[in-house]
Amino acid sequence: MNKILSGFVALLCYGFCFAQTTTYKCYPTNWWVGMKMNKIQVMVHGDKIADHFPMIKMSSTGVKLAPGVNLMNIERVENPNYIFLDITITPAAKPGKFTIPFVKDLNLEYELRARRSNPGKDYAQGVTSRDFIYLIMPDRFSNGDESNDRVPGMRDQSLRRDTVFNRHGGDLKGVQNHLDYLNQLGVTAIWLNPVIENDMPDRTEHGYAFTDHYTIDPRLGGAKAYQELIDAAHAKGMKIIQDAVYNHVGSYHITVLDPPMKDWLHQWDHYTNTTYKDQVVFDPYASKKDYKQMVDGWFTKQMPDLNQSNPYVANYLIQHAVWTVENFGIDGWRIDTYAYNDLEFMNRCNKALMDEYPQLTLFGETWFHGVPNQSYFVQNNYNIPFKSNLQAATDFQTLWGITDAMTRDFGWTDGVNNLYTTLAQDFVYKDPTRNVIFLDNHDMARFYSVVNEDMDKYKSALSWLMTCRGVPEIYYGDEIATTGTTNPNDGYVRLDFPGGWKNDPVNKFTIEGRTQKDQAIYQHLATLANFRKTSSALTTGKMMQFVPVDGVYVYFRYDNKQTVMVVMNTSKTEKTISFTPFAERTAGFTKYMDVISKTTSGMNDFTLGSYQTRVLELMH
Repeated sequence: MNKILSGFVALLCYGFCFAQTTTYKCYPTNWWVGMKMNKIQVMVHGDKIADHFPMIKMSSTGVKLAPGVNLMNIERVENPNYIFLDITITPAAKPGKFTIPFVKDLNLEYELRARRSNPGKDYAQGVTSRDFIYLIMPDRFSNGDESNDRVPGMRDQSLRRDTVFNRHGGDLKGVQNHLDYLNQLGVTAIWLNPVIENDMPDRTEHGYAFTDHYTIDPRLGGAKAYQELIDAAHAKGMKIIQDAVYNHVGSYHITVLDPPMKDWLHQWDHYTNTTYKDQVVFDPYASKKDYKQMVDGWFTKQMPDLNQSNPYVANYLIQHAVWTVENFGIDGWRIDTYAYNDLEFMNRCNKALMDEYPQLTLFGETWFHGVPNQSYFVQNNYNIPFKSNLQAATDFQTLWGITDAMTRDFGWTDGVNNLYTTLAQDFVYKDPTRNVIFLDNHDMARFYSVVNEDMDKYKSALSWLMTCRGVPEIYYGDEIATTGTTNPNDGYVRLDFPGGWKNDPVNKFTIEGRTQKDQAIYQHLATLANFRKTSSALTTGKMMQFVPVDGVYVYFRYDNKQTVMVVMNTSKTEKTISFTPFAERTAGFTKYMDVISKTTSGMNDFTLGSYQTRVLELMH
């Protein structure tokens, strides 16, 4: 065990608990003065660490560790390699280090730091409908620092770009190097697939199997590179969203290799996978057996399921979430596999973050079918016993709607009518404008492949993405019409961005490296995204949609300053578009500007080709 632990310690980037002969790690590694969360539980891990603490009875006021800092309790658990320290930090506390008393033969130190300035302004800003999110898998985007491609001692030493199954070497410096590219595209927020250490034997490129919550993966550049990226993004007016995984960890996480207690994880007599059936969470007729397997079953054999009803586990995860925002200055959370978590725990975790950082935004992965299914997990208008405090969802329901609009024939409930009907059900959400809308992600077929590389369909989908209610998000490479499907493997939707490696034959970060098709898609998206930046109608305006007729779908985004009209033809034939049926919103306007072409015309009928979309700013 000491050998394994020392391997972990060699990778640490933050504060330590120091011993005379052996290094032990504290979780969280440090804390801050002036936090609303002023009662923390520090988990200390090390070989027989509990044997160094005497059995003492604490008074009601605890033991003074430093001015304003009191040790309230020393908690022992099943495994003597762990001790849990309950510490209260009062307003009188000052930044600095202090020693944990009563410890035999060890010098156990802990540090309190000064908080960052201007939460809600300089960090923890939140991501809103004013933003445009760009999702990046760091290992596949750009290699900015070749020195960290392989890290000695880590289990996965692969580095093969000729296969989708291994690491490719992309890192946080590579992202930082292309902030100007993203800024020019119109991006205002960057969501990174997990950056936390994944010291697993294989398939570590995706990042979803944490092995040490308090270590940024060294192969991505570690904590230093992460902080430099965040600071550089903030300096350019861009935000950072971190990918949170509360439901599970990797099988090589220290609490799996050396569990603090038996029920740290959900235990089964034999391996039991989750059913992935979200319905049982809210089904009034669901069996307890089905519910338990859905929520407590493991996501995969490599990702053990955390028992969030265990108070030690809950404290560990919640403190890490708050620690991460304060330590790095991130602006928002995307929460992985939301429905598989204990929902009461999630409410508690979300509240802790929002209490500390009122501007911070949280949106959860809700890969379901059906608006009621999705809306159950977010703030909604239902009169039901469970009330979620999650602000928003990754809006899979509008994704299914736009997919049908581009791939299925028009019908009473089919084709674009599915999109219309989905949006008509927005009444269930407290605030549907907070939902994150998208066309694909790291687990799904690229949308350009979904529409069989049809340029008109793809441009129409991008036009919808940039003009519908919600927070638009694209997956890296979507702006250059990247292809890829999940058959036979999801690695094929995680291909490298051409030009992200120094010896790439083409560099699609530059206009010179793009094909005519690449540039057409890039320019279409960039034009819409940069128009959207200053469009009050598209970012904060209201929405009005009209019932689709013969495959033609028309909706408006508007406020008292601006009106934008979107016309989508999803039929197989050219259509003549008249403004007359939409007089409710077009009355009083005498001309329009086509947002893409920048041409201005009078309010006369026009023709629109099959699967084409026009975005028009109406003018007086």
